[in-house]
Amino acid sequence: MICPHDFIRTLSKRSISMFAGVPDSLLAELCEALEHDCIPEKHIITANEGNAVGLAIGHHLGTGEYAAVYMQNSGLGNAINPLVSLAAPEIYAVGMLLIVGWRGEPGIKDEPQHLLQGKVTEDMLKTVGIPYAILDAESSLNDLLDELFSNGRLTRGPVALLVRKGTFAKAQLPAKKVNCQSKLLREEFIDLMLQHVQTDDLLVATTGKTSRELFELRQARGEPPRDFLVVGGMGHASSIALGLALARPERKVYCLDGDGAMLMHLGALPVIGGLCRPANLIYVVLNNGVHESVGGQPTSARYIDLRKLASACCFNNYLHISDRETCSQAFDELAGRAGSIFIEALIRPGSRKDLGRPTRTPVQNKLDLMGYLNVQTIF
Repeated sequence: MICPHDFIRTLSKRSISMFAGVPDSLLAELCEALEHDCIPEKHIITANEGNAVGLAIGHHLGTGEYAAVYMQNSGLGNAINPLVSLAAPEIYAVGMLLIVGWRGEPGIKDEPQHLLQGKVTEDMLKTVGIPYAILDAESSLNDLLDELFSNGRLTRGPVALLVRKGTFAKAQLPAKKVNCQSKLLREEFIDLMLQHVQTDDLLVATTGKTSRELFELRQARGEPPRDFLVVGGMGHASSIALGLALARPERKVYCLDGDGAMLMHLGALPVIGGLCRPANLIYVVLNNGVHESVGGQPTSARYIDLRKLASACCFNNYLHISDRETCSQAFDELAGRAGSIFIEALIRPGSRKDLGRPTRTPVQNKLDLMGYLNVQTIF
């Protein structure tokens, strides 16, 4: 396996010392090493992958050097536009090294939401003309970089390392100190919330551990699956919930979002709170300040006053939850609140080690919800 600290040093020797991106589970040890080894100005965790590409372009303009942009392969979707309309050789010819975690690699068992993306990842890179090399635990990093940077490729535009599962060894770091004011774990909050929602209410849950915990809590309560679990497409749960709330105004719709997912597509909030203002949508951001599902790297939510954000996005109501007592109070207040509602649930990082995954396929999950609503697809 490749030591992530050695990986960082190797790139630094090639004048790549600026890193930006969105954390990925396959790159978790690299992300941990970057947090430890780099000064803050040299490692930026961005809201989405397109942000990171833009940052790399700006870094190159100001220094003449090349940056490294890391992401899960699902993030290529967010990055494609600035890669092909700005950084490409035919436009501004800005080089950068993309470090892409290869979820759903053909032949490797993975979750269903990663399978199609894994299958088409190489074709995507080929289609947009980005040279790439595959990095695994047995690779010679220097040889791959020599190949990838040969013939002046890096000077003409982006190049990519496609990283296989199990490539990076564990980062050698001191134990993390958790500083959180909340007493609630995410799963505790979801369990408390389920005690307050009504049978007719609809739940949309963001990707990662939030959906997994909601699914298992429903199972433990003996309740049939009926929630929409957004197992992929990080950052889009809020827009899905908005579409559902507008389609079914007679139902309350709760959106369980994460702080990292909220920030990834923050522009959805003023559309919900300002443009549409559905009275039946209750937006809940589970704010633990980290990308917990992919390794616990910090988000920028810790710098934001979410009460002011909710107000700026024209939500009529803001409620804050940090423990069991404030949770009960908040849900008791909901019935008397009119207009759009934004709930910040301050939670502490952490989850059960035996947390499972949904046993229903994504298509079954969709049909569970539509069946619960007595909705049939119109052809």
